[in-house]
Amino acid sequence: MNLKLSYLLIVVVCNLVHSQVRMNSNNIWTAKEFSKEISLFNSKNFLFKTVLGSTPDVVQFEVIPLAATSSGELTTLLYKCDEKQKEGIILGFFGDYWNDAGVLYQGYSFKNLEKQKAIDFLNKIESSIEANSKFLKENSDNNNIYFKYDDMDVLIWTNAGVYTIRIFWEGFDSTWEKTAFERSKRRFEKKIK
Repeated sequence: MNLKLSYLLIVVVCNLVHSQVRMNSNNIWTAKEFSKEISLFNSKNFLFKTVLGSTPDVVQFEVIPLAATSSGELTTLLYKCDEKQKEGIILGFFGDYWNDAGVLYQGYSFKNLEKQKAIDFLNKIESSIEANSKFLKENSDNNNIYFKYDDMDVLIWTNAGVYTIRIFWEGFDSTWEKTAFERSKRRFEKKIK
């Protein structure tokens, strides 16, 4: 009995000490490496410093997580700031990296797409899939389409009739599956109306 308890204690302590996600009392047992909650927390700094701009004035803004991919490599967040007249989508990219010492760590970065660019980007993906659906479904997993949007490269293919989107941006290679893409697009369009 004592051996089992000791083993359990060692496992719990190691997980707390060596975890990839900073753990606190709110997420100690449920934290995912790449969750919407972690993206929401980390994106706020990027949003107010880089997108909205730091200021001594008090400024109100909203940031709402739209969807995270099941792989966790990409998260979408809606933001809106009436005072600065800015709104759009933030794409949160996450991935594992190795430093020079061979230690694995989690890297992340955010890409801002202001409202019109976000609409154009989401519509381009959707219209590209629709326009090429016959080709993509003809030879599942082998027929692909790709295009460049802004500084992102987008690759799309189907497998068993379900499309998958890969976005390559600044060293990140993130998979955006159909469900997460459609949920992000639908929620974004609903919120900006």
